[in-house]
Amino acid sequence: MTPTWTDQAPIYQQLADRLAVQLLDGSPPEGEALPSVRQLASQYVINPLTVTRALQTLSDHGLIESRRGLGMYVTAGARERLLCHEREQFLNKDWPALRAKLKRLGLNAKDLNWEST
Repeated sequence: MTPTWTDQAPIYQQLADRLAVQLLDGSPPEGEALPSVRQLASQYVINPLTVTRALQTLSDHGLIESRRGLGMYVTAGARERLLCHEREQFLNKDWPALRAKLKRLGLNAKDLNWEST
């Protein structure tokens, strides 16, 4: 299945976001190597330079590091830093918009099924 990309953000940023979600899920674990640039380019059907830019974005945020001659590795504490950032983003940006939409629709906590997948 070929991944789909949107026009909402540059592809490198979309890839960086996808890789960050995988890091949040623990894949690969801290201290482990990421797939190579060529593997990621093939997997996501994009230019290797786009992959490199996405990895540089994650590196700039201290989530991965380059080990000369070995590749890119997940840094210690990367998952916790991502969790803190994503929680802050959700509470300050996403939640207020979601709460306003729920209010407009007349929905409350009793209407929401937290357990369904």
